This record gives sequence, structure tokens and C-alpha cells, in this order.
Amino acid sequence: MPRVFVQGRPAAHYPRHAPEAGRGAVRRITEVGEEVLHKPCRDVTEFGPDLAALIDDMFLTLYVAEGAGLAANQVGVDLRLFVYDCPDDDGIRHVGHIVNPVLETPTIGRRLLDEGEGCLSVPGAVMAVPRPDRAVVRGQDRDGNPIVVEGTGYFARCLAHETDHTNGHLYLDRLSKREKKDALRQMAARRDEVLARRAANAAALAS
Repeated sequence: MPRVFVQGRPAAHYPRHAPEAGRGAVRRITEVGEEVLHKPCRDVTEFGPDLAALIDDMFLTLYVAEGAGLAANQVGVDLRLFVYDCPDDDGIRHVGHIVNPVLETPTIGRRLLDEGEGCLSVPGAVMAVPRPDRAVVRGQDRDGNPIVVEGTGYFARCLAHETDHTNGHLYLDRLSKREKKDALRQMAARRDEVLARRAANAAALAS
């Protein structure tokens, strides 16, 4: 079994960071409460250098923030798009981007995993969220070509989480009121530490 899949296809070799990150600039990550995170994003209709540059920036921002996935509205851009660099439960690495994602979750043989989940836009908080153990996302690549990406375990969680973002939902929306308050308390306690680590990472990558 290949150890890396890029854009849903097996790759013999792949660097530590996606090459896109080397062309990107770090962007500020939006946080819960900002309007752009709480409304459905617009479909991408123009494929060209501006979209490619946004993807580059998102990959670099993802690495600086030590995340597994990042949606465009998490850098303040109201477009249906996310990038990911995420392992599955078997340790296989998945890297890529999906434009205009549509999530399909199988109804036959579906199993929910109630495991810890965090979000770069809720810095410092981790809560248990039930998600299907398998996910399929259909969309396009940066050139407008159709793409299908399948994931299991933690990677399936990532695909569902990021597609939720493009629909204007945070994982907090899947929690009870009490659980949401708990997550926001965690964020208040740990946010400064998380942002300081991101700033240090950005400085290290720039040096």
C-alpha cells in the first residue's frame, strides 16, 4: 500500500511540506464569531492564477498552524475550497486541495466514531464529535478538473470537517449548548499559547 496519496492518487515520494507552501504567504486565521465562518461560501467559478495563489497561501498557513486541514473562509475568503495534509488511522498520508466540495457519506455499513476534534478557528479547544468512519468528497482541482477523494478514520473526519466549513458550519454547531460552552472556555484558556506557537512557527519558516 502506498504511504502517500496526493489528490486522491498514490505517490511514490512526497516532501515534508506540499510544494505549494513554498510559494505561499501566511494569512491570518479567522476565529469563531467572525461572519465569514458562519455562512455558506460561494462556489468557485474562476480557475486561474488567483485561485492557485490562494491555495499556495492556504498550505503555508496550514503548516504554520500545525493543522490537518484548512478551508478558505478560515483565511477570510468566501469561497468553497479547502486544503489538507492529513493521516488516516493506518498512518497513510493524504495531501491535496478540493474546490467546490460535496460530501457523500455512505448509509450502508456506516459507523460513527466519537473522537476528539479541534479546529484552527477555535484555537486550543478539543471536543468529542461523532463522525462517520468513511467519507467521499467530490469536487474539482485548481484547474477545474473533476476529482474524487475518499477517506477513512481520522482523514474521513478531516474531509467532513472541512466540507462543513464551506457550508458555513463549525464543529461547535454539532455540540450541545453545554459542550459548546466547554469548548469556548478551553479556547479562552489556551488561545494565547496557540497563537504564540503559530507566530514562532511563521518566524522559523521565514528564516
